[in-house]
Amino acid sequence: MSYRSSSLARRLTPAAILRALVWTSALIAVGAAQMAAAPEPDPVPRRWQLEIIEGPLRVTSIEFEDGPQAFLYMTYTVTNNSGEDLLFAPSFEIATGENEVIRSGRGVPLAATKTIIESVQNPLVEDQISIIGQILQGKENAKDGIVIWPLTDMNTSELTVYGAGLSGETATVTPPGSGEKFVLRKTLMIRYRVSGTLESRGSTPLDVAERRWIMR
Repeated sequence: MSYRSSSLARRLTPAAILRALVWTSALIAVGAAQMAAAPEPDPVPRRWQLEIIEGPLRVTSIEFEDGPQAFLYMTYTVTNNSGEDLLFAPSFEIATGENEVIRSGRGVPLAATKTIIESVQNPLVEDQISIIGQILQGKENAKDGIVIWPLTDMNTSELTVYGAGLSGETATVTPPGSGEKFVLRKTLMIRYRVSGTLESRGSTPLDVAERRWIMR
């Protein structure tokens, strides 16, 4: 043992060790309380909410001049049965098991968007920019959209899609000790199981492990 380690050990008296344990327990309790206090969406929606039916999440590879590039994509259909016409401006993100969060459309070339839209063979599908606008009420006014993300890690352990702009429900929270207020929005969360490498899946859809609404 070095002199520095020996000196440190002599300073850790039983009282100091007890205080450290108390502080550690307090921090754990605070963290658990924060998690427990996280708001959940209302069981019965009290604000407007759009109905969304998402298609499968798939992987595709597109050949460019500098080589192939992989993408994740998902189609969806959204219907407005809220009782009023609404402005539809959705936002979709995908999180990997390595805590990387990617906004849909970022880093996706226009040529890739065009190729993927053509591959789904639905003339009504709109990209994430074109679909923004007023959505009228009723099934006959439903919109078909598509979201696309660049895929750089074929070995990610998990994928989670977050869809916002589908509900008007919000909650304002103030984390303990921060004094700063944050607005959480009702968000659709879809978590997917990833077994093996994504490179070997081809166009086989990923399996859904969990689908629910959260406040995020």
